Amino acid sequence: MEEQGRKGKRVLFFPLPLQGHITPMLQLANILHLNGFSITIILADNFNTTFNNIRANYPHFTFHTISDGLSEDDKAKTDIDTLFLLSLFNEKCAPHFTEALRQLVLEDPNIVCLISDSILHFTKAVVDSFKLPRLVLRTGGVCSLLVFAALPLLQNKAYFPLQGIESQLEEAVEELPPLRIKDLPLFKTYNVDALYQVIQGMIRETKASSGLILNSFEQLEQFSMSKLRDDFPIPIFPIGPFHSHFPASSSSLMSQDQTSISWLDTKPPKSVIYVSFGSLAAIEINEFLEIAWGLANSNHPFLWVVRPGLIRGSEWIELLPSEFLETVDGRGHIVKWAPQQQVLADPAVGAFWTHSGWNSTLESICEGVPMICMQCFGDQMVNARYVSHVWKVGVQLENGLKRTNIENAIRMLMEEEEGKQIKEEC
Repeated sequence: MEEQGRKGKRVLFFPLPLQGHITPMLQLANILHLNGFSITIILADNFNTTFNNIRANYPHFTFHTISDGLSEDDKAKTDIDTLFLLSLFNEKCAPHFTEALRQLVLEDPNIVCLISDSILHFTKAVVDSFKLPRLVLRTGGVCSLLVFAALPLLQNKAYFPLQGIESQLEEAVEELPPLRIKDLPLFKTYNVDALYQVIQGMIRETKASSGLILNSFEQLEQFSMSKLRDDFPIPIFPIGPFHSHFPASSSSLMSQDQTSISWLDTKPPKSVIYVSFGSLAAIEINEFLEIAWGLANSNHPFLWVVRPGLIRGSEWIELLPSEFLETVDGRGHIVKWAPQQQVLADPAVGAFWTHSGWNSTLESICEGVPMICMQCFGDQMVNARYVSHVWKVGVQLENGLKRTNIENAIRMLMEEEEGKQIKEEC
């Protein structure tokens, strides 16, 4: 469709309103806007109440707010089980989304389709009732999508839920090389059955959609995409990486500390370890202290993102001992949130210690920054394995969060021959 033919045509977007999902959705919306489409973003209110920054950064979009349908009791449950929220959201948001769609379709006859997050599988039945095409955005990688698609097989083989002694977790999953049993997606939830229903709904309704949009590219996931095309009988559009077109700062739900960049400007090229575990991960206090001393003992400069809420039972960094702060004075810089794309593009950054979320993985690969992977849950397990054993652009931090393991991983990547080989792959 030529740009002239797109004028006046409107695309609706419905993101899952979590940072790692809303960022690529807004980047995709910007890509389509630059190609002549008008954009409406549907946001679920109460689910996350920090959208003011996003609205201000996207004055060229129309925003439509709906209720998420969650009660106070639901919110109390999801405060301690974020992943259970996905099941509740799919169940309880449907009537609110239906009413919003009815209103939008009545107001604008030029709506051409809905693009929804793949996890929001309930949207398929709703758009069908309005005879509106639905395309799906997969915000994660293709490699992990194939694992989710194989869920029935993995359950039949008793891989899910993960069973067995520690030694069995090291065994290969023959159907999904190069994954081991321990690399399969792990979810910390009190309601595993509800979560599996979300995954199965995601796969079923993606296959029934009008098309699948991927924030990935052929050169990175060629083999996985070939398998995906065999399994998913729909048009597939690998048009990533989206972030190469637009800065993620404009979609950040949190205020970014720009001192990160001015501090990096004082450091030599490729000398700094950038440490960030994303917007959802949570660690224990003892793990936090092991990370701190591992960084200190490595003797390398580090920029460390400690998000409020990262440490269970602590507000922020008040538990760091004065001895640590004295040891790393000038060598370490700690912030609550950083402009990650700018940080990874900075010449001072030599490695990225990451939770292996897809956005972070993709941004690091595109900037040629080698990774230390500390996967926490979900698709991060798969991403980390691919980083270390398929793309060979990083290492996995295994055998627990101990300061000696941390120090050794940093030194290997920054100083040793194996680390030099990984950097050459980047």
